[in-house]
Amino acid sequence: MSPSARPVPPAAPPPEEDPGWEARDPTLPAPRTGARPRASLPRRLLRTLLGLLLLGGLLLGGALAAGYLLVDIPAANAAAVAQSNLYLYRDGTVLARDGEVNRENVRLDRIPLTVRQAVLAAEDRDFHTSRAVDPKAMVRAAWNTLTGKGRQSGSTITQQYVKNYYLGQEQTLTRKAKEFFIAIKLEREKTKDEILQGYLNTSYFGRNAYGLQAAARAYYGKDAERLGTAEGAYLAALLKAPSAYDVTTHPEHRPAVLARWGYVLDGMVKEGWLTPGERAALRFPDPQTARPGTGLSGQRGYLVQAVEDYLTDRGIVDEKTLAGGGFRIVTTIDPTRQALLTRAVEERVTHRLDPAANPTDRYVRAGAAAVEPATGRVVALYGGVDYTEQYVSNATRRDYQVGSTFKPFVFTAAVQSGAQTQHGEPITPYTVYDGTDRRPVEGWPGAPYDPANEDGESYGDIPVNAATDLSVNAVYAQMAVDVGPAHVRRTAVALGLPPTTPDLTASPSIALGPATASVLDMAQAYATLAAHGRRGDHTLVAGITRDGEPLPLPAAGPRQAVGREAADTTTAVLRGVVETGTGTAAQAAGRPAAGKTGTAEDDKAAWFAGYTPELATVVALMGQDPESGRQEPLYGALGLPRVNGGGPPAEIWARFTREALAGTPARDFDLRLMPGAELPEVPPVPDGSEEWYDTGEAGPGAAKRPKTPKTHRAPTAG
Repeated sequence: MSPSARPVPPAAPPPEEDPGWEARDPTLPAPRTGARPRASLPRRLLRTLLGLLLLGGLLLGGALAAGYLLVDIPAANAAAVAQSNLYLYRDGTVLARDGEVNRENVRLDRIPLTVRQAVLAAEDRDFHTSRAVDPKAMVRAAWNTLTGKGRQSGSTITQQYVKNYYLGQEQTLTRKAKEFFIAIKLEREKTKDEILQGYLNTSYFGRNAYGLQAAARAYYGKDAERLGTAEGAYLAALLKAPSAYDVTTHPEHRPAVLARWGYVLDGMVKEGWLTPGERAALRFPDPQTARPGTGLSGQRGYLVQAVEDYLTDRGIVDEKTLAGGGFRIVTTIDPTRQALLTRAVEERVTHRLDPAANPTDRYVRAGAAAVEPATGRVVALYGGVDYTEQYVSNATRRDYQVGSTFKPFVFTAAVQSGAQTQHGEPITPYTVYDGTDRRPVEGWPGAPYDPANEDGESYGDIPVNAATDLSVNAVYAQMAVDVGPAHVRRTAVALGLPPTTPDLTASPSIALGPATASVLDMAQAYATLAAHGRRGDHTLVAGITRDGEPLPLPAAGPRQAVGREAADTTTAVLRGVVETGTGTAAQAAGRPAAGKTGTAEDDKAAWFAGYTPELATVVALMGQDPESGRQEPLYGALGLPRVNGGGPPAEIWARFTREALAGTPARDFDLRLMPGAELPEVPPVPDGSEEWYDTGEAGPGAAKRPKTPKTHRAPTAG
């Protein structure tokens, strides 16, 4: 082989260099070419959240766009031409019709500027500068409603106008969504003044008045263009709750009305529409008494008013929807018993009044209510002489003291709680108390309290049953302290008094009845006692439909409000009031009965509250000046020196109860008494004579009764 053919030896490898990085483990898979390191978890969550927000925004925007395109401004709703409501007695016969529309449209330039500003101050102060809808206010109102701060509206005046004129009052998401889009479209098509004019002409002000012009006539007897600032502020205040803020219908709401009226005026000052000096010079303008249509004359108007209050107070139907009409309402009122109650009041009171000869007879007002204890149904209601002449119902008003008719609730609370006297003795019908006039109560940490007995009478040591017969204030004030005024209050509410009852204050005076519950409230509470402590919330409506569709009513099933022994032992004590105490006139009912008389401070009202096993009825006479509306004493009315609960109220009760239960066999009370409450045998006084108490009440056999000898106390009294 030639030298040129020799194989060339391989070149030697270059010297090894340090690559500057650690060699990859050959057992691991090779990394993907061009891969980026993964983002941290917080970054991934943030990206996801931003994506969801973007998607949600796109969906919301799409929904808003679709809603705007799909929802058109409709024609005026049916409520713009309201129908009548039909009210029926429990047997299906017609009680009344109402709901005829009272509306007269008026141009905005005819409404005084300050009146328009008052409405804006009450409902939407930013109306002229804000959009048709206020999403923030809507969200805030929804949140407040959900969190228990009360149902609130986040609607602007434009939204309210849309609801009033184009939609309805139902509380649904569909209606709210339509309201939202229509309001936006409406603002593009109408000026602010046109919207405000429409709102003022369609809003409901109560008294069946739609629009400001109708309201001006209904409340002040004048046209809207003649309204003053103070009057306009009151009408603006009505928009929040028309019936509740009508001070002629609900005089007990006057403080709330004044507060709302002041809120409107203060808002006008804040917006610069009134000066502080002009605001300070304004006085509340009391509206005129309502003048209802003649179709609601007699008792019909009072019954319709009570039924409407029942429906709206319980949220069954809101006020504006009810005013729109179209409802068929079956009440619980028994036409026969309603007629009997009216006749009993007329024969025992109304026909005996002679205002020409006796000026005090001008003051006499009567109210009554009858409730079935077993069902809670209100079967009869007497509101006054005539709804078209005297608008305020004496059966449902809450501005007269109930007096001593409250005392049974104190005793019920004592038995219910197992209370003891200051000396550690259980309170029973025979526990002895000191009945000395103006005796200071013991054990009360508050201000000294020494109530006077009626006519300043002192009774010395006296058992509870006799003190109940004679309505001894000194005994019951001390008993309220022994039981605990707060517990007395809770018991009264459990029996049926509304917790919002004015002057239902937990203090020793609660026992004397300064609370101003209505006649119907008291009938509810006494019906609970008659039903052995089981309370079925009173009801005035047996059924309600609209366009054939029934509306749900609240469950009225009875529940045990107080223990049976507490209720029955109270009944046993109250039987003594009828048998030998201040209520003996009630014996004319001709069947076993229990009851209590009562007199308000200064004799401005006289009460009798009583019951049989089948029927609980409360009757009250009230004194009121027909001109000023001021409460007045009843001294000298009906030709009597004093009008007491044992007089005309008990007489009305007896006549009505006798006739209402005619044909029904008399039934005695089935009582389950507390230990130690059985009636003991009381022997005669050793010398054969008897001591007597002067009751100070009218009525046969009511003037005096035997004293229970001090030597015969109940064993538990020590």
